[in-house]
Amino acid sequence: MSGSTVLIVDDEHTLARSAKAFLADHGYEAEVAGSGEQALELLKSLQPDVVFADVRLPGMSGLDLLKRIREFDPVLPVIMLTAYGSIAGAVEAVKLGAFDYVKKPVDLEELKLLADRARENRLLKQELSYYRRRATTDVGFEGLVGESPAIRAVQERARQIAALDETPPVLLTGETGTGKGVLARAIHASGARAAKPFIEINCTALPATLMEAELFGYERGAFTDAKQSKTGLVEAAEGGFLFLDEIGDVDLSVQGKLLRAIEERAVRRVGSVRERTIDVRIIAATNRDLDREVRRERFRKDLYFRLAVIVLDVPPLRARGEDVLLLTDHYLRLFNTKYGKVVRNLSAAARDLLRSYPWPGNVRELSHVIERAVLWSRGPTLDVEHLSLTSPADAGPVEQDESPAADAAAPAVLPPQGVDLGQWEKSVIEQAMREAGGNQTKAARRLGISRDTLRYRLRKFGLQP
Repeated sequence: MSGSTVLIVDDEHTLARSAKAFLADHGYEAEVAGSGEQALELLKSLQPDVVFADVRLPGMSGLDLLKRIREFDPVLPVIMLTAYGSIAGAVEAVKLGAFDYVKKPVDLEELKLLADRARENRLLKQELSYYRRRATTDVGFEGLVGESPAIRAVQERARQIAALDETPPVLLTGETGTGKGVLARAIHASGARAAKPFIEINCTALPATLMEAELFGYERGAFTDAKQSKTGLVEAAEGGFLFLDEIGDVDLSVQGKLLRAIEERAVRRVGSVRERTIDVRIIAATNRDLDREVRRERFRKDLYFRLAVIVLDVPPLRARGEDVLLLTDHYLRLFNTKYGKVVRNLSAAARDLLRSYPWPGNVRELSHVIERAVLWSRGPTLDVEHLSLTSPADAGPVEQDESPAADAAAPAVLPPQGVDLGQWEKSVIEQAMREAGGNQTKAARRLGISRDTLRYRLRKFGLQP
């Protein structure tokens, strides 16, 4: 805790001295001011990390002091000290931006815990501010490399969305790796809320048991390990954007609470009876067919309709034509700088392969391919062998237990009339996996697709654990 400074503003000298000594024993440097006027004099020279201020002070009131501190440093946490009869004043202080309040007589241990929380909150805000500035500088629509009509249409719609301060939620759809996260950050960085937070939540990475607490926060004592209150990620995005990546993976039990937060613009922390209003723009993304998930009762219909007011479908890389070469040039410059390489161009054969390859992993796969190629390059030109890609025309060697007919192109077979296309596709994949004995490489060759595409569809249909 070395270097952390606390300013205590209270005309009760006994309390102020006791608090100063206790905090000093726990690693804080503490100073005492007996009035608001004295506190303002100390602010510039002391530059405290946390301020404790009594609501009732001689001369300038605690509320007036709070307003002056907010003008001096908008993110400096101020905790109000209040006697029983001035609770209303403390509540008013919280509305004006105070971090919290504590009732007298003060428990010094509670005072120290509040100082720890306030200091941590200040550090987090400073870190968020840094990343917001970096995002505003480094990310925008210029990061969406491409000239194809498909991506230009998406960019134009996204610019229109970014220009609006108040819009309903935006749903980004498209295959994995197409750049939905980059698009979401571009919308944030190009709009009026660029200086506000951009909080990204990977819904796949959070188990259902933790999702509610992480999204909405919790109060101290809400459950066994809740030793102190925690702000949820929705609240942390106040004034800015909340990006819910892979929204289709959110558990049904949490979807209803998320819908309520979006519609009522309010959240209630776990273990709390108080609702907190929020001003947050929502962007969600998914590579699933949410309409199909709704029909299968895996996703709430009301939440889907709420999210799908504005839908942007990000095209796969294979539908973007020459963009693959523009992106390749972009990644060559990026990874040359990162690894100190001098790869300047591609051979004609490498360019042809990049154009014809189906890119099941889309832009993300391309970036990984180029990074690997640049990393292991030994000269200024990348050739086919550096890309480590299989030509789409080359199905690979036939294994001994496969007949030549297995690789032969089969005529297209349509599903029986009235059968759901998705269910038909799932059954075909299941059949191919059975015939291949569970071997994904064999099944992919049987179906005439890449192994990565097969793995994606196995996850999509819940056929892969």
